[in-house]
Amino acid sequence: MKISFHGADQSVTGSCHLIECAGKRILIDCGLYQGGRELVEENIEDFGFDPSTVDFLLLTHAHLDHCGRIPLLVKRGFRGEIITTAASVELARLVMLDSAGLQESETRYQQRKADRHHGHHAKNIEPLYTTLDALNSLDFFGRVARYHEPFELATGITTTFIDAGHILGSAAIFLELSEGEQSHRILFSGDLGYNDRAILRNPAIPPKVDTVVMETTYGDRLHKQLKPSIDELYEIVNETVGRGGNVIIPTFAMERAQEILYFLREGIDQGEIKRFTNVFLDSPMAISATEIFRRHPECYDEETKKIFCEDNDPFGFEGLHFTRETNESMAINQINGGAVIMAGSGMCTGGRIRHHLRHNLWNRANSIVFVGFAARGTLARKIVDGAKVVKIFGEEIHVNASIHTIGGFSAHADQAELLAWHAQTGKPKTTFLVHGENEAMHTFSKHLDNTDVIMPTLHDSFEL
Repeated sequence: MKISFHGADQSVTGSCHLIECAGKRILIDCGLYQGGRELVEENIEDFGFDPSTVDFLLLTHAHLDHCGRIPLLVKRGFRGEIITTAASVELARLVMLDSAGLQESETRYQQRKADRHHGHHAKNIEPLYTTLDALNSLDFFGRVARYHEPFELATGITTTFIDAGHILGSAAIFLELSEGEQSHRILFSGDLGYNDRAILRNPAIPPKVDTVVMETTYGDRLHKQLKPSIDELYEIVNETVGRGGNVIIPTFAMERAQEILYFLREGIDQGEIKRFTNVFLDSPMAISATEIFRRHPECYDEETKKIFCEDNDPFGFEGLHFTRETNESMAINQINGGAVIMAGSGMCTGGRIRHHLRHNLWNRANSIVFVGFAARGTLARKIVDGAKVVKIFGEEIHVNASIHTIGGFSAHADQAELLAWHAQTGKPKTTFLVHGENEAMHTFSKHLDNTDVIMPTLHDSFEL
């Protein structure tokens, strides 16, 4: 039995881990690297294993940094079975097709630039994968996992998907492995959510295991409490609209967009948002994700289920506009005040948010509100870290708007919640820390007792 690590190793994106047991090879996630150019270039490198030899891919959840290289995996020879939850099947399809479209668009842009500079001598630039590649990868999604129901992958290998409470359909993955006289219990956290959030249930209690592979995104810090974070959001909206400005919220299309809609609806219903405003969800992907959310109440907590049972829409309210078409998105930039504009991507690495930042970042009346994690090298991180000028579409934009970071909306567990979850896994002999920046991992490791802590680097391999 062996485990090897091929992504999110001392970094926050590109999750990809490989288990070898009883003649089978099982991949846990196959995510895209996101961030600066150096990270993005990692996507085109070899996986560190032969995709054609992988029998199963178990997907923890449908965020891009966990599923975004699946089309490339198939393109390079994977012919196994992809298994995940019903909600993750739908969301992964949405995410991969969106990713393919963005890559094709970026490739066309880079090709035009190369042609202008080099004329007939410009080399052809190819996307990492195309929309057709993404569609082809959907053919390999097979059995659908149900939470907490074990099933046999192959002789000697049983898996159970455990509710992770991170995004719709997210799971920690538990593997029970047997090979000859040897047996091993290993748990992959995926990304963990936090307790008592809106919409989703709390992360479920994990089983006792021998080995844990654990995310550490917020391993070095505690989140703000949720209620003060909601109040802060309402205060920012009220103040900004009151002075005639717009509120721009870079939003992850899945979970964060739906949570913010949920709280804006509550704020309007309860009179906490004093000045009525128009809210634009300017993201075709987030709009589609919201429709998928409505189809999967099996993932909801009791409060959200109750809202549905009363025939109310937890994500809808008067003044909310879904803008799918490009011309609708462009029209929003003519609004000089009184609007809340939500658009992706959450880290501002692409999508419509860059256009809205270009039109609003320079104006002192406006507010930019970051409600999620921003990886190093991203435009979001530069703004959060206090950049006075940023470059968007080749144009230098002065950062004059008020910048706010509200940590309480994170979909990730914080240090205390990660430690509590780990404590419930018993006394694992080994804990591998992944999916975190160096500082976060090292800080988190100091709080782990009675377990051997390993922070693998790319393509490291270990016997289980």
